[in-house]
Amino acid sequence: MPEAEGRTVMLDDTFDALASRQRRRVLVSLLDHNPQPDQLEGAIAEADGENERIRAAMYHNHLPKLEARGFIRWDRNTHRIEKGPAFGQIRPLVELLDSHASELPGAWP
Repeated sequence: MPEAEGRTVMLDDTFDALASRQRRRVLVSLLDHNPQPDQLEGAIAEADGENERIRAAMYHNHLPKLEARGFIRWDRNTHRIEKGPAFGQIRPLVELLDSHASELPGAWP
């Protein structure tokens, strides 16, 4: 089991993190750009009129879940999102899925 700053990252944690489109968007955006000061607004803007619901879900569910697993660091005051201490553990899977996006069913990310 991989460890990141004292955290054991389980494979189930990585799949759970990737289970939501909003969480996938955050993780994919961090592949090339770290930190992401406006990632939250970008993910919300693409939500097709569901901004308030998506914003609430990001603040109360998606970002806290990614942060708790160490995949991101999130400054709630500035909305700055950056790679967390365990990002390296999920990165290979995010890269693999992103590089095969056209072959995946549904929407990626």
